[in-house]
Amino acid sequence: MLLVIDVGNTNTVLGLFQEDRLVRDWRIATDINRTVDEHAVLFRQLFAISDLELTAVSGIIISCVVPPLLAPLEALGQTYFNVKPCVVGPGIKTGMPIKYDNPREVGADRIVNAVAAFERYRRSLIVVDFGTATTFDYISAQGEYVGGAISPGLVVATEALIQRASKLPKVEILQPPAVIARNTVNSIQSGIFHGYVGLVDGIIRKMREEAGETAFAVATGGNARLVAAGSETIDEIEPNLTLEGLKIIYNRNKTGF
Repeated sequence: MLLVIDVGNTNTVLGLFQEDRLVRDWRIATDINRTVDEHAVLFRQLFAISDLELTAVSGIIISCVVPPLLAPLEALGQTYFNVKPCVVGPGIKTGMPIKYDNPREVGADRIVNAVAAFERYRRSLIVVDFGTATTFDYISAQGEYVGGAISPGLVVATEALIQRASKLPKVEILQPPAVIARNTVNSIQSGIFHGYVGLVDGIIRKMREEAGETAFAVATGGNARLVAAGSETIDEIEPNLTLEGLKIIYNRNKTGF
């Protein structure tokens, strides 16, 4: 089986593939203080509750945007799985030309998403990933990573508002019953939800206008379904896009691992 690991700033998502089938996936908190052995205990517990053994893993690929965690995870693979992990980064074969001014600046997760989306749709695309940051990535009809935009994530923006405005209460992020709210909780929800829908739709429309074509918009990440419910521009939701992309990239590089 192939273990794919996507390390984000807030959450780390794990996926276990049996050939092309996603057998199991888990989401855990990202913790830069977690040691190799602590990771091993956590992974072993996750496998155990799914009646799986660590020995079932024959390959590992890691996408990581939190540098301090990369070395512990690589050590985890070699020590507890007896596998040398494949790491998404400079020198890895993605099958996708990167048109960014400095390709090394592009987050590994953004490239992984782009690879998965183009493999599935084979057309010009905009991939919107709702994570700690909300990222927008444009892929040409020729399968080139062109570039994109980055904005604060939905949760980050909400937390910043609550922290800086002492009289505002913490609220659940969801679609409120009306835009013109009649209480403080709904007012915050209205501003956050409709503000983000407007941000997403605005950037997607601007990207399509600038590129001169109606690129297919794909959403992924933790808040994709929430925002897509109010969006006029998102065409499809792909919750496992990053995991699929990691599997694809692993298969393109596995002869070296």
